[in-house]
Amino acid sequence: MKFLSTILFMILLIYSNKAIAGSTQSNVSGSNTAIEGNYSGGATTYESGSSSSTTTNSTSNSNIRSAPPSSHAPSFSAQSQDVCATGASAGVQTFGIGVSGGKTFRDMNCERIKLSKVLYDFGMKVGAVAILCQDERVFEAMINAGTPCPIDGKIGKEALALWKKYDFERPDYKKYVSRMKKREEVIVTSKDLLPVKNWESPK
Repeated sequence: MKFLSTILFMILLIYSNKAIAGSTQSNVSGSNTAIEGNYSGGATTYESGSSSSTTTNSTSNSNIRSAPPSSHAPSFSAQSQDVCATGASAGVQTFGIGVSGGKTFRDMNCERIKLSKVLYDFGMKVGAVAILCQDERVFEAMINAGTPCPIDGKIGKEALALWKKYDFERPDYKKYVSRMKKREEVIVTSKDLLPVKNWESPK
């Protein structure tokens, strides 16, 4: 048995390889460094005459959209002013261009009232009424009240006769003509409905 054991031990020694550690580790002042793969540490340096260059290309695209400037329409104030006008304005703004504008409009009825007040203050009462009579509403109201508006220096019945003769000069001429036509239709219809006198009863 000893002989066989000796032979086996020798065979193992012949076919065995030397074991080399895969890595070595050194510990100096608490730091551990492991070197593997037959790596030998050292400083990395460039050979004499060598150079290193780095080129970086960067492209940036920005698409910025901002609100367009607002178009301001002109303002018109008639408050606390002795004017007879009204204002209107408008504005349009796009990304390319802005346009604004305004206009004033005369208030004829306001002008008539102011002129009438001035004439009345000067003692011209007939003239003040004549100014107001340029409005068809005032003209019709004066006719219905039995005090027709002045015309050609005439007042009262004489003025009424002239207004009938020159009715086309009335400020309410169109409404007047339409009203007269309707009245004629009513008169004709009323005549057709009147009872026939001296009629005889059927036999």
